[in-house]
Amino acid sequence: MQLVINTYGSYLKKKDNCFLVKNEDKEFEVSAKKVESILITTGAYLSTDAIKFAMENNIDLIFLDEFGSPYGRVWHSKLGSTTLIRRRQLEIAEKEEGLELAKEWITVKFDNQIGFLKRLANSRPEKQEKIEEYAKQLENIKLSLMNLKGTIEEKRNSLMGMEGSAGRVYFEALSFIVPERFEFEGRSRQPAKDEFNCLLNYAYGVLYSLVEKGCIIAGLDPYIGFIHTDNYNKKSLIFDLIEMFRIFAEQTVVYLFSQRKIKKEYFDPIKGGLTLNKEGKAVLIEALNETLEKTVRYRGRNIKNRDIIQFECHRIANSLIKEKSASLGNI
Repeated sequence: MQLVINTYGSYLKKKDNCFLVKNEDKEFEVSAKKVESILITTGAYLSTDAIKFAMENNIDLIFLDEFGSPYGRVWHSKLGSTTLIRRRQLEIAEKEEGLELAKEWITVKFDNQIGFLKRLANSRPEKQEKIEEYAKQLENIKLSLMNLKGTIEEKRNSLMGMEGSAGRVYFEALSFIVPERFEFEGRSRQPAKDEFNCLLNYAYGVLYSLVEKGCIIAGLDPYIGFIHTDNYNKKSLIFDLIEMFRIFAEQTVVYLFSQRKIKKEYFDPIKGGLTLNKEGKAVLIEALNETLEKTVRYRGRNIKNRDIIQFECHRIANSLIKEKSASLGNI
């Protein structure tokens, strides 16, 4: 489970083999064996014993800002795996292998989005034809993507252009699906200009932290990306890999709207847009955790959505090592 501290002034400390959480309303204990990570979304007090206890139990502490973006984490100082993986990331980033990996990740995103729209169409007869048109447009963009050849450097603009076109189509479809009073015009980030993007941005923020953790455990360097360019302090690989998992956030937010669980009272106005308040965060995080804890059939095994992230990070890391071993064997 993910332990969420969402009440201002809460206190986290260690008690025996448990975490003790105190706030103005209640006090409760949680066994470390049940906690995978601790998410802190507001001002809180942490004891050094609690931090040490989390590190000893391989539990990371993640801090999110008001928009849901992770701005820091506390994690143990050990490398996840061999440095050979990081070297391979650097090697293939400039080769055709790098473009093929990037195409694979974006194709997974497109497949997720197309499948999601088709499921939504099947349950909405009155909107089915229009939603299927959107899905067809995404399928056409996917075909163009699969025909790209060369290196990332040569094809980055084409790649990003296709992603941008697909994104506009996809979010127009989602706006068409949500209740009329919550329709929105495309993506807006920090701050979000509407309720849908406000929730989605926050859900993406939680996913960023899970993808970063997956990379660290698998031994991948979060700063060595393929699709997104390298900049100082930019975790480019996180922005690349999250494409495969954005669907977890998107499904969660769409279903919250379609099930009429979202209220205007969950949002506070700020300069230029909206922010999610305490009540809204609680509703979103509970729903997102339900999505992540759901067990599905994936690559021939039953696995939680949450664990798919770690599974894929390990799969990518292992493929990098195997490719290197194979090339050395041919020398």
